[in-house]
Amino acid sequence: MADRLKGKLALVTAAGQGIGRAIAEAFIAQGAKVIATDVAIDKLDGLKAAKTARLDVLSGDAVGAFAASIDKEFGALNVLANVAGYVHQGTVLECSEKDWDFSFDLNVKSMHRTIKAFLPAMLKNGGGSIINMSSGVSSIKGLPNRYAYGATKAAVIGLTKAVAADFITKGIRCNAICPGTIVSPSFEERVQAVAKQTGLPLEQVRKNFIARQPMARLGTAEEVAALAVFLASDESSYITGQPHLVDGGMAL
Repeated sequence: MADRLKGKLALVTAAGQGIGRAIAEAFIAQGAKVIATDVAIDKLDGLKAAKTARLDVLSGDAVGAFAASIDKEFGALNVLANVAGYVHQGTVLECSEKDWDFSFDLNVKSMHRTIKAFLPAMLKNGGGSIINMSSGVSSIKGLPNRYAYGATKAAVIGLTKAVAADFITKGIRCNAICPGTIVSPSFEERVQAVAKQTGLPLEQVRKNFIARQPMARLGTAEEVAALAVFLASDESSYITGQPHLVDGGMAL
């Protein structure tokens, strides 16, 4: 079914690669007018979005100014997809103050910034859908060596529920997507980090990641994007405040 997002204006952060890129492409394919952003604007090359732009979600000033410019150029968003994030590798013993602060800044506070900046126009326009990228590794499930990451993604679920509750009567829906292990450039970086840490060959590390998946395979960014399309569309109009797993059964 095509044109599920026809007439909707959507903004996607971290749209340059991986899950963010797949979501932007899926939104475009379903008829949305997409504003694709990334801190590395060269990664947005080839993306046939209505607008591509550099956006540093770590800067409140940059996010606020960008939101004002988008409202002036395009009007209010119908969909905000917060995808930017970072995976810290290690236990509490390997997590420095800098690691902890950066993880929360990029994984959680960036969503606070974008929601606060874009929500007023969405409210004035009658509502919209906010989609936050959490993880199955969060308040849902703990995994080894994901101390800071799991804490931040649990916070994303809490943030999502709070926004949903605050604006449930004003046309705003806010949901979280909780992926399992997904093939992406970020995943390859984690494979390399684990290989370096353990001394295991890269291929063995990949096999170990796959072995922990109940479906015996990794997920794809396109599978996550399909869920994002549903949550962005009017098909999910009675759904808000929920963490939605797309994890191949990892949390069973």
